[in-house]
Amino acid sequence: MADQYNLGALPKRITGGCLCGKIRYEGHFPDNHDFKQNSGTCQCTQCRRSTSHLFFMWHKVPYSLFKWTASTDTLKNYYCSKGNARGFCGNCGTFLYWRRESGPNINIAIGTIDPLYLFGEGWEDSGGEVPKGGFGRALANSCGGHEWVRNEIPGVTDELELVGAGPRGRGERVEAD
Repeated sequence: MADQYNLGALPKRITGGCLCGKIRYEGHFPDNHDFKQNSGTCQCTQCRRSTSHLFFMWHKVPYSLFKWTASTDTLKNYYCSKGNARGFCGNCGTFLYWRRESGPNINIAIGTIDPLYLFGEGWEDSGGEVPKGGFGRALANSCGGHEWVRNEIPGVTDELELVGAGPRGRGERVEAD
């Protein structure tokens, strides 16, 4: 990859949750975690509608290293396709993840990662765990691929540098979980 995709410091873990704070999570990364390959976007109609955005930006966390750290009483799953869960908070509506239930990963919605890890808010109090500026480049570099770009919006999402960073799938998955 080009120098512009130098990811800088890499996190060992992240935390995050929904807007109302009812749902909280923590994800850990193995030492060999490939931050480029595990970051991407999707422009399918389902992702657009569930996120209310032009594309869904995600980072894959191994499900075996992911845990809920607060009650999941308000956690709901919506299945637009068999075996594929879209998780959201039933209280505030925050879209949290997409997960193929038979796969080894959970695709965390980048916007749900805590500000400390995403852009470094409060880094001074992190005891050196988080650098100034956070880990946003490592978590949201989108070098891992872009799914369903056949749904890209001409003149808008097809010209975004971020969406051009990794391989582009035209109607099928770029890579298998």
